[in-house]
Amino acid sequence: MEFPVLTVNPAKVETACFVIPVFKDGDLLPVAAKLDDASERLIGQLIERGDFDAGLGNVQLVPFAPGLAGERLLLVGLGERAKCNEGNFRKALDATFNALAKLPIDEAVTAFNDVPVPDRGADWKARMTAEAALRAVYRFTEFKSEPAPAPRLAKVSQLVSEAGDAEASERGARVGQAVGDGVNYARTLGNLPGNVCTPSYLAAQAEELGRDSGGALSVEILDEEALEALGANTLLSVGRGSAEPSRLIVMRYQGAEDPDEAPHVLVGKGITFDTGGISLKPGAEMDEMKFDMCGAASVFGTVKSVLGLKPRINMVAIVASAENMPDGHATKPGDIIKTLKGLTVEILNTDAEGRLALCDALTYAERYQPASVVDIATLTGACIIALGHHASALFANDDDLALDLLDAGETAWDRAWHMPLWDDYQSQLDSNFADLANIGGRPAGSITAACYLSRFADTFPWAHLDIAGTAWTSGKEKGASGRPVGLLTQYLLDREAEVVATDDA
Repeated sequence: MEFPVLTVNPAKVETACFVIPVFKDGDLLPVAAKLDDASERLIGQLIERGDFDAGLGNVQLVPFAPGLAGERLLLVGLGERAKCNEGNFRKALDATFNALAKLPIDEAVTAFNDVPVPDRGADWKARMTAEAALRAVYRFTEFKSEPAPAPRLAKVSQLVSEAGDAEASERGARVGQAVGDGVNYARTLGNLPGNVCTPSYLAAQAEELGRDSGGALSVEILDEEALEALGANTLLSVGRGSAEPSRLIVMRYQGAEDPDEAPHVLVGKGITFDTGGISLKPGAEMDEMKFDMCGAASVFGTVKSVLGLKPRINMVAIVASAENMPDGHATKPGDIIKTLKGLTVEILNTDAEGRLALCDALTYAERYQPASVVDIATLTGACIIALGHHASALFANDDDLALDLLDAGETAWDRAWHMPLWDDYQSQLDSNFADLANIGGRPAGSITAACYLSRFADTFPWAHLDIAGTAWTSGKEKGASGRPVGLLTQYLLDREAEVVATDDA
């Protein structure tokens, strides 16, 4: 999809549809006011007569626009001016593009740059517009014999009233396009069924990204023989009961001027299907366990975004991938496994498998002497009980890293909430027979899972994002969300900005 920025007279813009945001109160915004004048107060009359209610998210199509070069107008309600914030701005965008996606049009022009969002500039508004457009046109139809027609929308021009905002808007649109493409890529990987999206399939996706990167991304795949030689026994233990071989996938992006600059490492949980293993899950909604690799999907999506933006940093993306199945070779409750780090783990529940895959991947990350490590995982149902489906849970052994991730989440509007990682919780992982157990009981389940991972992240700044509540939606709108690609991409862009600021100083 294209996102050009326009600085021309709106009344002369030729378009299939002009999108006009409107507040419930106060004067029309600048672009709306100019179009209103050119159309003999068409917009004002619709509002005054009550034909359009500018409540938040309300939309109304005006199929003819006399006096204007545009063929149609789409009025979009912003609600009350005093309540306009990031969340409401995005709700208006989503309503807009869900409506546009249903129209028989190839392109549209929007005027959302006029909307005053406190503490947010033209670049942020352009980015959010591009992301919303790409979210709205996404369809997962790979397995439909007769899929519904895909949305035709392929170009969204963003009109800027102030010429001085054009450069920032272009920059924001570029980021929004890259993030939107990464989010949709992550959604597709998450939505694929477990019989297609296997560890080997993810490895092939990484190799394809590498081939298509023009040399910007190098890829290494560790198969089970290599993992055995390495000593990654806990990752291997997860996949012992499956016919699908496990994989450790490593993607390296070298964008910094100094090739030896410490990289930022992303580690994704890639359990392509999770039955729970011998600790078998209930059958109801087990189909959703294909989403248990959404941490890995978000890492892939972030890699795609990074390749689109080419930030001047070094990054390593590691995906620990396995399928958790029960058979005669499967790991059993009570088994003791030696990790890559050398610690022994008593497996008390084989359904707490994500941390077993991740702990070896975290140890593997040490070799890169990283500037930071962030792991992303659909790790615990307890996280959903704590935070619901709105915020990802954030744990960290470094307060500065935690604040950087929280700030990135606020900018991307892909928010996280900082959870405790106190030593008080570590004793719940005590084992009579091994160095630690893989679960710590029901109390504080998401915290003890993070405590487990922290044992393998003691040599670098590390954070853990538990996305069990945010990675997908259940019910009628079932599907992967693509989160937290926005947060992760913003985090990496912020690290680039720090490097640039340091170089300029």
